[in-house]
Amino acid sequence: MAAERRAEREEFEESDNVFRTNSLIIIEEMLKLSNHTPEDSTMLVDEILHSIFFLGGINKPSYSPEDIMSDREMLNGLRELYPNPFLHYSSQLPERSPFSCVLDMIVRLIGQENENQIIERLQDIIRRMSRGRGQNLISFTICVSQKTEGPASERYYGVSMSTSGRLLGKIMVAASCLSAWDRHVADAVMTYYPGKKTKKSYFDGTIQLPESVRCQAFSLSTGDEMPPCRSCGNLFGLGTDEEEKWPCGNCAEVESLSNLLKKENEVKRQVQPTSQTWTDENRQTAIDNVRKHLKCYLRTEGFDWDQNFYTPQRIQILYYF
Repeated sequence: MAAERRAEREEFEESDNVFRTNSLIIIEEMLKLSNHTPEDSTMLVDEILHSIFFLGGINKPSYSPEDIMSDREMLNGLRELYPNPFLHYSSQLPERSPFSCVLDMIVRLIGQENENQIIERLQDIIRRMSRGRGQNLISFTICVSQKTEGPASERYYGVSMSTSGRLLGKIMVAASCLSAWDRHVADAVMTYYPGKKTKKSYFDGTIQLPESVRCQAFSLSTGDEMPPCRSCGNLFGLGTDEEEKWPCGNCAEVESLSNLLKKENEVKRQVQPTSQTWTDENRQTAIDNVRKHLKCYLRTEGFDWDQNFYTPQRIQILYYF
């Protein structure tokens, strides 16, 4: 028994160190990059602080902002510039996981057309992060979607969920379904949520992407192309020989296609679900089901949700770190 408790304590300590290390790497990188983007990126810094603080707060063991940042000058400076993440991380939900904010920052800095440079920059950040147990704020896959493949077609990016643990993944997928993702993408995910194998009997929001649409995932570890998993094939009609089913909503294809459908209205019209069960009434039932599961998961983690999703704020920068 003593050996088991010691092993458990060591696992927690390793997880704690990895989480804090990766949190600091991401925060410092975002602060640095925000000084060099061609547009105001303070909202992304504000958003990622809240997302990291939220995930730290519901982890076991939990990590407060003070636990994450031992540098009190940095902690106090961030609290002064970005007060809302400190005020709301224990009551409001983020709309997406932290590495999605990192991706947005890199795309703004480099430009959406520079696909290889974006991937390389993300790989550089990941190489500096600790792996430890689980993902610990790391996304291992990126996806690029285009209306039609070619240099003139705008690229839309997404990364896999950067959460550690199955329950945290379900929480973030639910939050993104209810607040962040394009409606058609959210409907496809809600068709299976919280599982990955069985469709809801009363609601089918899955879609079929046109063959002309590019949706290609890459490993951020190796840079190699990755075929869609069976879950993404089921959700979006992506051709694949893969049998592995990852939990619906965790893959990079989801965020990437959501970003594409938010901007490409012609494609969105083409992919409207065709099932007779895709009705406003059934959709509301599916939303209520997702929200019910989300509340249950949050209660399990001891999180007192005020029913709001966090809204990042643009900050007037007075000085830089």
